[in-house]
Amino acid sequence: MSAAPEEPRVRMTGQERRAQLLDVGRSVFAAVGYEAASIEEIAKRARITKPVVYEHFGGKEGLHAVVVDREVNALVASITEALKGDHPRALVEQAALALLTYIENEPDGFKVLMRDSPIAGGHGSLASVIGDIADQVEYILANEFKQRGFDPKLSPIYSRALVGMVVLVGQWWQEVGKPRREVVAAHLVNIAWNGLKDLQTNPESIPKPND
Repeated sequence: MSAAPEEPRVRMTGQERRAQLLDVGRSVFAAVGYEAASIEEIAKRARITKPVVYEHFGGKEGLHAVVVDREVNALVASITEALKGDHPRALVEQAALALLTYIENEPDGFKVLMRDSPIAGGHGSLASVIGDIADQVEYILANEFKQRGFDPKLSPIYSRALVGMVVLVGQWWQEVGKPRREVVAAHLVNIAWNGLKDLQTNPESIPKPND
């Protein structure tokens, strides 16, 4: 029997090819991480030659950076869009739910954001993702702090603590797949809001036994 003929390659515009490579790159980075990913594998999945990838992105690091930027922008936009309530507790819950919705709907994108970055601590690292998201929800706490007599300059500490908590729970939740995201969000807000509700204006460190 003769081998089945290969499907003809579809000619794409430069914009279409770039979009395809971003999708393929995201899939590969999500599956194996930045270090293990290769231009050869990405080109093979896209059914093109390696020079085409270099032409569009300059190499693996360039492609990874654009993939990460796209995911961060999508995630931050979804959280910002969700913040429509007029009560701080509702806004915190909406932010948590928006992040969990992104994790559920875009599992590859979330894996890329949580995986290794070509530059330790650089863009695409867990710390940078938390910072980008926290910037969008920081004003919630700043406004609440002003009303309750707390120093609003301290709101970045709390916003990053809250977002970090949601992100880490989200990683666990993505692996186990339960309970429903609404239940997870409710429990996250339970600990976050009850903690914020009883904040001390000037918290002091617990003294050491020999102090």
